[in-house]
Amino acid sequence: MDAGTCLKKLQYVGVLEFATADSQGNPQVRCISAVHYEADCLYFFTARGKDFCRQLLADGRVQILGYTKYKEMIRLSARAVPVPSWEQTQWINTIFAEQPYLANVYPGKTREIGIVFQIKDGAIEYFNLGVRPILRESYTLGKGTLKPKGYRITDQCIQCGLCRENCPQGCIEPGEPYVIQQEHCLHCGNCCENCPAKAIIKVASLNIQSICGEKDSRKI
Repeated sequence: MDAGTCLKKLQYVGVLEFATADSQGNPQVRCISAVHYEADCLYFFTARGKDFCRQLLADGRVQILGYTKYKEMIRLSARAVPVPSWEQTQWINTIFAEQPYLANVYPGKTREIGIVFQIKDGAIEYFNLGVRPILRESYTLGKGTLKPKGYRITDQCIQCGLCRENCPQGCIEPGEPYVIQQEHCLHCGNCCENCPAKAIIKVASLNIQSICGEKDSRKI
């Protein structure tokens, strides 16, 4: 598996969920199928008058989610940028040729209300729930960067084994300290909540902070 294969899987899914935030920070999600795929990037079409377009132009950050029939979740976190003006017609025509239904939505010259965005840098998360243990992998697209996630067992581990007993996927191996097999971890936090030594920490996107050792009632 690699980033290119993940893009191909998204192409097979067809209709993808695109998430942005509005000016008040409220989440906004919509289904998009007007997408063209290259080996290392993708292009998508929307109309300039849509809130979706305004949000992309104002910020650019977007998350794209696809879910295959094989229980694979593929999430692309990236920044979308408009294609240069002199390339817009080329990419609009390419997308319309690949998606004939668009001619019914924007017939004739009305397609000129459209704008094509490109994504070439981002981070891809692949998560397969159809196998046991589950499989989780991360890849970069272009100049994208990966942010650490999940949990880690520190040197405070007392080797009691409770984390392993309480792991839904059985992905914790004995050791000094015990070790979480990150590629099989659900990120559910059950090991953390059941650690009597408070030796398990959550790996945050910006820093590493201890959050557990006692039950946490916050919803996630």
